[in-house]
Amino acid sequence: MDKPVLLCAGGTGGHLFPAEALAHELHSRGVCVHLATDERAERFAGTFPADETHIVPSATITSKNPIALARAGWQLFRGLRQSGRLLAQLKPAVVAGFGGYPTLPPVMAASRAGIPSIIHEQNAVMGRANKFLAGRVTAIAGGFLTAGDGPFDNKIITTGNPVRPEVLEAAKGPYKPAVNDEPFNLLVFGGSQGARFFSEIMPEALVQLPAELRKRLRITQQARPEDQEELSRFYEDNVVDAEISPFFGDMAQRIANAHLVISRSGASTVSEVSVIGRPSVLVPFPHALDHDQAANAAALEVQGGAQLIRQSELDADRLSKLLTSFMEKPQTLVEMAKNAKNAGQPDATRLLGDLVTDIASGKSPFEQRGAQQ
Repeated sequence: MDKPVLLCAGGTGGHLFPAEALAHELHSRGVCVHLATDERAERFAGTFPADETHIVPSATITSKNPIALARAGWQLFRGLRQSGRLLAQLKPAVVAGFGGYPTLPPVMAASRAGIPSIIHEQNAVMGRANKFLAGRVTAIAGGFLTAGDGPFDNKIITTGNPVRPEVLEAAKGPYKPAVNDEPFNLLVFGGSQGARFFSEIMPEALVQLPAELRKRLRITQQARPEDQEELSRFYEDNVVDAEISPFFGDMAQRIANAHLVISRSGASTVSEVSVIGRPSVLVPFPHALDHDQAANAAALEVQGGAQLIRQSELDADRLSKLLTSFMEKPQTLVEMAKNAKNAGQPDATRLLGDLVTDIASGKSPFEQRGAQQ
């Protein structure tokens, strides 16, 4: 490919990480990669493999205040004009957006200029920026989106979400159930709000757990710094083997070591748990925009790889009974692990790279999907 590819993403990790994975893949194929983003991406500048990064004016549309809307509209208009000049300079083969409002100006400019474009949607529910762009792009790469329904069904190619190399390495290990009196590794984690909820409910649930099962538990739990001391003291007082920390740098390996994962259901989390192939109880963040976490969890549950429980429906009594059932019937977890693994998409990065190069070469990305259907 002689022409470069322009990647566009909002300046947060959730948007930039899949774009970064695609950038590495395209570089390995000899493709020049440029990145269009906002100022927030500067903290990731050292790791993102772009030949050049371009900061494009943008704004998030959240307020209904007329003045705020006018300011946001003006910023997006400035971004659109600057993106038009950037595209005229780069002449990219493809423009690829990864969500967030900073993708709007470059992808819209590409549509106006007749340049092929794609968007990648991590979640099972399309975000607002991607939904706005969906009718303008050549193709939509879906992390959990599937061809079959919705107004943009004819554009969706299911690629999955790119995962980190350490996740692919951890996925090589098979799931080994904890049987009889063997230790049972329980991993509990979530974002800051998830960590708070789990820190409150786990102690109450474990108090109700039969003593012989409580002795088997080996808990790894993410907790907010302000909750860490109290939670650690509870586990120590109740003689429960537990490691508590606000952050774990080796999360992929900890997922692989787990007999059961209890977590929120962000797109990256669900993707990693399914690629590694571990059974999970997914508790979606109840205030997530567009309820995307609930949709992500449902996508894995319907394939038998997870159990979705809404936070409002999960109390200590239900969690205690659930843990008891899983620990006494390890075969249930074996089946869930198998189903999660089957649902995983370890080749997502390669599939995304194929999609971009197919579109750049003028090949229809929908031919293979039609053959599969």
